[in-house]
Amino acid sequence: MHLATACSRVTGVDSSRPALEIAERNASLNGWEIEWLEANAFDLLRDYASAGRQYDVIVLDPPAFAKGKRNLDTALRGYKELNLRALKMLRPGGILVSCSCSYHVSPTDFHEMLAGSARDVHRELRIVENRAQSKDHPILVNVPETAYLKCVISIVSY
Repeated sequence: MHLATACSRVTGVDSSRPALEIAERNASLNGWEIEWLEANAFDLLRDYASAGRQYDVIVLDPPAFAKGKRNLDTALRGYKELNLRALKMLRPGGILVSCSCSYHVSPTDFHEMLAGSARDVHRELRIVENRAQSKDHPILVNVPETAYLKCVISIVSY
């Protein structure tokens, strides 16, 4: 919803109808025009990429894919699939914001996945910023699981 203050058109996607209803009420209260779609992101991105749809900015912020270490490989494949499809739809100079809230996916793993995704679709990614969770979710030195969020903001070129 933060993009609605800076972009001429915003589409939000979620698989949860209740989450979309809350988001719609929030957007309405703030006077923002946002198109809301209830969809599975994997399917939607596949269909949109196949249809040749193009965007200036895509934000990927899925739920945690790796609830434990044993899910790491599956999680990385899921993140890669989402990012591959998003990269296919970004115009040159477009911005990809890609997030993972899976503690078991390390920043190195996440960066390697992004690099592999870009390589597979013949794109270059220039990281503009790496972020972590906001201050209301503090990172505790003695509790490594509190450093869970990876957020990479990058510019895409061909």
